[in-house]
Amino acid sequence: MAHKVFIDGEVGTTGLQIRERLEVRRDITLISLAEDRRKDVAARADAAREADVAILCLPDAAAKDLVAALGPDEGRLIDASTAHRVNPDWVFGFAEMAAGQRAALQQARRVSNPGCWSTCGIALIRPLVEAGLIDPASAPAVSGVSGYSGGGKAMIAEYESGTVTGSFLYGASQAHKHLPEMTKYGLLDVAPVFVPSVGAYAQGMAVAVHLGGMGPKGLAEAEAALRAAYAGEQFVAVVEASVHEPRVMPQRLNGSNRLELSVHGDAASGAVTLIAVLDNLGKGASGAAVQNMNLMLGIDEAAGLV
Repeated sequence: MAHKVFIDGEVGTTGLQIRERLEVRRDITLISLAEDRRKDVAARADAAREADVAILCLPDAAAKDLVAALGPDEGRLIDASTAHRVNPDWVFGFAEMAAGQRAALQQARRVSNPGCWSTCGIALIRPLVEAGLIDPASAPAVSGVSGYSGGGKAMIAEYESGTVTGSFLYGASQAHKHLPEMTKYGLLDVAPVFVPSVGAYAQGMAVAVHLGGMGPKGLAEAEAALRAAYAGEQFVAVVEASVHEPRVMPQRLNGSNRLELSVHGDAASGAVTLIAVLDNLGKGASGAAVQNMNLMLGIDEAAGLV
């Protein structure tokens, strides 16, 4: 029998991509609301109760409204907004992050889907903190570039209408919405210094974590820590630096649920740059949601994903 799934916000950027992945699967039946009921909290709550898993692809306020309309034991939810990402009552939906994370996701009633930037940052930082290579009291420098689709409907409209045509930096005030989850799940005591950018292309992301003073063994130690953390993973791979040199291409993994990590730098100076590449709408959003849904439903984690 097919599992029932409700995508609350199925016409948004992430919701549409999740729908595309699920509507071709025979093991999934999608629950949809008529257009005139999509903002009706009671109707949305009823759909979430009926579903085996409901995936919330909504602004934070709308996600909170739906959660508030449900009892704590009603429905199983995956929230793709930022509303619950550091809430201790929600399981963080990065299956590869730590031992036991998959088991927690399989049993969870409430799962917070990670952000695209934080997936990259946590994937790079956490293993090095655990290995003693990054001091959790330090503030690692993080930068990167994402396609404009990461900004949601408003930014997509700006680019597609020609209102915005170029690339730009943002977040220099150090108030980016992903900093709390990067800090918490990166096992840091203080937030990283994070200045991202938006590129004049639709989809794909590359993130860099910059570390100094690593010493002559820093490159090898950093790579060893990442390889140990993600050994045997299907969707997270540590690749040779040559794969992403001399140019890191953020669109390399578009259309996939894959995340590639690599280690770069200069052994003589001890300067190390960690690189992560993913599809910001794949492993950074809709792909991760489907992966989490699969785990919660007890089916093949990779079903419907590449």
